[in-house]
Amino acid sequence: MKKGIIFDMDGTLWDSSANVAASWTEIVRKSEYDLPDITQEDVMGVMGLTMDRIADKLFSSLSQKERMELLEQCCNYENDYLLKHGGVLYPQLEKTFIRLKEKYHLYIVSNCQKGYIETFLEHYSFGKYFDDIECYGNNLKSKGDNIALVVKRNKLDKSWYVGDIQGDYDATMQAGIDFIHAAYGFGKIKQTVPELAKFSDLPELMETLQ
Repeated sequence: MKKGIIFDMDGTLWDSSANVAASWTEIVRKSEYDLPDITQEDVMGVMGLTMDRIADKLFSSLSQKERMELLEQCCNYENDYLLKHGGVLYPQLEKTFIRLKEKYHLYIVSNCQKGYIETFLEHYSFGKYFDDIECYGNNLKSKGDNIALVVKRNKLDKSWYVGDIQGDYDATMQAGIDFIHAAYGFGKIKQTVPELAKFSDLPELMETLQ
């Protein structure tokens, strides 16, 4: 039986919000628009949303075309910025990947822009732990669709999605697989689900879910 664990990114594997805010602020300041700086709280408030919804929330004073063009500039620069500076990893992340790889295939699915997951994997040399990745920026599909796509593409017999916000749970239910809540992350889940107090607890939790 092929078993897979699919991970969300922000609030599950790392917190990049401070450096995302710093990079986006640089672009906003260089733009022709009179917009406030992007704060870490702004970024945390939109993490997990698709890129079009992020643009609507952060740049609502602009036209649809202008906000999407500005967000694209922000995201392109963000990838370069994070490749150099990284983010804040949750404790014992790599050690936990190594343990999990003994029994499970590992994947990442995010609502992020194209290149964001690759930046994370390259900066920390984590690519060797993951069999496949997918994101909204690649195909404009919802997270639920992309979770299901990864499950089908990799012929998984049993799979779990690990995420931190209600939208992650909803997407996982849409995809028809089991959900684990990264309770240390950015959000809460209305439903009763298996919870992680810290990322490094995942190997032990998986033993109880078999």
